[in-house]
Amino acid sequence: MVKKKKTRWYVGGLHFECQRCGGCCSGPGEGYIWVTRPEIELIAKFLEISPGELRRDYLKRVGLRTTIIEHDLTKDCIFLRKIDGGKKCVIYSVRPSQCRSWPFWPSNLADAGTWNKTAQEKCPGINRGRLYSYEEIEKIKKNKKWWQNPK
Repeated sequence: MVKKKKTRWYVGGLHFECQRCGGCCSGPGEGYIWVTRPEIELIAKFLEISPGELRRDYLKRVGLRTTIIEHDLTKDCIFLRKIDGGKKCVIYSVRPSQCRSWPFWPSNLADAGTWNKTAQEKCPGINRGRLYSYEEIEKIKKNKKWWQNPK
């Protein structure tokens, strides 16, 4: 029996253009920013600190995984900082794959209503700018080892 592939609601593609607003990195809810061992090494090298220092000062363990910590009050990612009147990621060039795949997360892609709600509440770049094809979106979702495939 051949398993039929499920057609996703976004088969025609989706528009997205990052506005660099920091909404995807901001609270108010608490979340997790998962990082892998190679990403930890790249971030530490970028910040010119040891992986041990990075783990001690900016990361925490949750079960078997590691996440970047958040500011206690705002729940913003610890690497989201106010710079030149806006919020900017200070590790943008080495940000984890979870950050790189925004807004094409399974939770945002559940259905069109969820996608549009995320646009209204969290991300003004959704439904604007460049059209990403279905194939591009699926590739972004699966690109967990971005450091092995530099653009």
